[in-house]
Amino acid sequence: MAEVTRRQVLKAGAAGAGAAVAPLVWDASPASAAAPPEVRAAGDLALWYEQSAGTDWLRALPIGNGRLGAMVFGNTDVERIQLNEDTIWAGGPYDQSNPRGAAALAQIRQLVFANQWSQAQSLVDQNLLGIPSAQLAYQIMGNLRLTFAGGTAGVSEYSRFLDLTTAVAGVSYLQNGTRFRREVLASAPDQVIAVRLTADRSGAITFSARFDSPQRTTVSSPDTATAAVDGISGDQRGLAGKVRFHALARAVAEGGTVSSSAGTLQVSGATSATVLISIGTSYVNYRDTSGDHQGRARTYLTAATARTWDQLRARHVADYQQLFNRTTLDLGRTAAADQPTDVRISRHATTADPQFSALLFQFGRYLLISSSRPGTQPANLQGIWNDSLSPSWDSKYTLNANLPMNYWPADSTNLAECYEPVFRMIGELAVTGARTAQVQYGAGGWVTHHNTDAWRGSSVVDGALWGMWQTGGAWLATMIWDHYLFTGDLAFLRANYPAMQGAAQFFLDTLVEEPALRYLVTNPSNSPELAHHSGVSVCAGPTMDNQILRDLFNGVAQAAQVLGVDADLRGRVLAARDRLAPMKVGSRGNIQEWLYDWVETEQYHRHISHLYGLHPSNQITRRGTPALFTAARRTLELRGDDGTGWSLAWKINYWARMEEGTRAHDLIRLLVTPARLAPNMFDLHPPFQIDGNFGATSGIAEMLLHSHTGELHVLPALPSAWPAGQVQGLRGRGGYTVGARWSGGQATEITVRFDRDGMAKVRSRMLTGTVTVTDATNGTAVAVTRPEADVVQLPGLAVRTYRLTAQQPPVPQGYVRIANATTGLVLDSGGNVASGSNLKQWTWDGSTNLQWQLVDLGGGWCRIVNRTNGMVLDSWGSTANGAACRQAAWNGGNNQQWRLADVGNGRCQIVNRGTGTALDGMGSSVVGSTVALWAPNTSPNNHWTVTAL
Repeated sequence: MAEVTRRQVLKAGAAGAGAAVAPLVWDASPASAAAPPEVRAAGDLALWYEQSAGTDWLRALPIGNGRLGAMVFGNTDVERIQLNEDTIWAGGPYDQSNPRGAAALAQIRQLVFANQWSQAQSLVDQNLLGIPSAQLAYQIMGNLRLTFAGGTAGVSEYSRFLDLTTAVAGVSYLQNGTRFRREVLASAPDQVIAVRLTADRSGAITFSARFDSPQRTTVSSPDTATAAVDGISGDQRGLAGKVRFHALARAVAEGGTVSSSAGTLQVSGATSATVLISIGTSYVNYRDTSGDHQGRARTYLTAATARTWDQLRARHVADYQQLFNRTTLDLGRTAAADQPTDVRISRHATTADPQFSALLFQFGRYLLISSSRPGTQPANLQGIWNDSLSPSWDSKYTLNANLPMNYWPADSTNLAECYEPVFRMIGELAVTGARTAQVQYGAGGWVTHHNTDAWRGSSVVDGALWGMWQTGGAWLATMIWDHYLFTGDLAFLRANYPAMQGAAQFFLDTLVEEPALRYLVTNPSNSPELAHHSGVSVCAGPTMDNQILRDLFNGVAQAAQVLGVDADLRGRVLAARDRLAPMKVGSRGNIQEWLYDWVETEQYHRHISHLYGLHPSNQITRRGTPALFTAARRTLELRGDDGTGWSLAWKINYWARMEEGTRAHDLIRLLVTPARLAPNMFDLHPPFQIDGNFGATSGIAEMLLHSHTGELHVLPALPSAWPAGQVQGLRGRGGYTVGARWSGGQATEITVRFDRDGMAKVRSRMLTGTVTVTDATNGTAVAVTRPEADVVQLPGLAVRTYRLTAQQPPVPQGYVRIANATTGLVLDSGGNVASGSNLKQWTWDGSTNLQWQLVDLGGGWCRIVNRTNGMVLDSWGSTANGAACRQAAWNGGNNQQWRLADVGNGRCQIVNRGTGTALDGMGSSVVGSTVALWAPNTSPNNHWTVTAL
């Protein structure tokens, strides 16, 4: 991968972790053999390949325990295990606040209000940029390289994999008649990376191992079974590196000998061996680097050495699966899943491969578990995986999209514990940000702009065009309240409320009245990374700021009420909220991005920040704000679908919130291409940025469950590409764990588990038909109310699960007529027509062309046979909305199987098994018009009555 630094991007005229660079190019070869047994055992929840990564970092496989990360290359001659520890950052503690800021603020504001944006932006660059004006980089620790005696000669039957169900990476190959296997894991319970090497021939394992690093390091052999490296992080921005680190590698062999000398570990003639890797650093927190790095490394290694490989592996798997196994997703499988992962990516745009969406979903969950655990640093721009001293955008934390996006799936996909590092970071930023607030704004509370690092830098960085954005800390603070909505954890809310309070106080102190419109506005700020006039982004009161502050003020007010504190503050934040500018519809029918109806300088810009109100917020909703909802859709159309990897991922979430599953799935297809996913499934901006992985996982969760409007909307954006499937373990706000099964594009069962006693509002198209509701614990019926046709109010008790099941209409016996609910026209074969002929609709006249027999195939499916020609209805495999339904001779395929889905009032949808689309009259009352297929929806065009003759 070519290294792209932030400075290079700036010089190219674009900046921020959203700026675009040339796409990477890679290829893949189809499988020559079946998937490895480990992949089959994982139920396809594994990445696998038939070649090693060689020297390509984007083909290596990531493992991690939250603190330690490694990239495993799987080479047979020299295995590279590239190592990271999440506190190895350039520089050391520093105060970034610029003392010139407060004195210049009034003039900057005056210039902004006078539309003198260029002069204002120049003054920001001169007076408000932090010192230094950029922040510090996350850095590589180094590598452990294992050099094998056999080299590459005689290698065959090679495979490597990453098992997402166990978080174990593996390699298997035959070399000169001997089968060699390796497994590598990063253990959270034992805080080591462990490498297991086995062979099926006694005494066949011989290798040497040695650390290397681009950092300033020395290597040594502290004992006869251990190699070590000791070093210090890099200098940057005029700040000396302060993080000392110590890494140890110890070999434990069965058979053969182990020795170590001058930093090289040697294993000779072993039948099996385990290499344990331990890393300690001197980082204590963002203010203190005085920790005992060597002592930490030794402590971890000593404890791990006391356990056998089987014990280490079992402890690791149990710890990991306690998180990973909470949520499952099955979207069905096609033969496309038989191919290696890189082949599946390269073919995905033109191949039906629903299981890859499930793999992508679970890969994001795997990465979050592996890069963010209680007590660690939050997942940064690359998670914890980085092979450079100067990675792109410093691999730090970009707050105007990337860090929040990393944690969108934490609550919704049942990984709440992985969120803890973010809330600890917020508490630390409340300290450094208070200094910045006072020095640069003369304000109370705290502020953080569009980036931060391990030292919790909080000032403006990279230049005013990108960095003069005030609401980074405010966005982070809103995440506290949202997390509380999922968990109901009062102790958590009480502990983190001061950070919310401080974020709000800063804006109570700094919001100013816009002279023409009289709203309270931020000034200076920007709409992230986008110029509103040529070369200038600095402005007052951009839409995203107002949306974030509305969430912040509402959250503070509600938290204060829940906790019974700060009645006065509650009144002040609500008063300030009511003076913020409302969202406005612009002249193009779009959501305005700024206070005034300016047209963006880049129509297809990667950021669509002014739709924060659609996602992740709930200020724009289909049923609550229909005019704004329509304008949000127009905004998405104007901005276009294509974009950087992370931008595509955010758009999946946007279209899921629009309840347009097909469009959301189109974005998944755009993401799953060699231009946007690396061979190892890392998201490519390009280059690698992990937020696209996390955003995709969040987007898929949003397609399956919404909980942002005070209800559980189940399968709100189900695409026809996923006609059947099941999900379990999604989390909804209010304290619910939700599952669903569906078939033919329609839910057949919904489960809701309550954290505490209460009433859940559940919405689903399934509920328009006849349903039974039972307590899954004892099978007793539960009475519900129906405030809307597709909604039930479900009462529940804590830790009980309730099951809602659709009642399928019976398949009528004999011949029937099938009439459209909108027009009353009936299905018409047209008589003795050729195979492939379109299905039509006609006025009922009793002809056998209009008579059909539904032949039960079991499992709720039937074939629909015409009385005149004996042919059956056939979707022809087309998933496109508006595709014609056809007729053909019965062949037993899924495209010829149909399901009646009850929608109430004696009507049903007729859903195809192969495509998930349903028969649709298209609203046409023209006799002889074609019957089409459309994603199941609430329109009567999509509904039919089936009447026995």
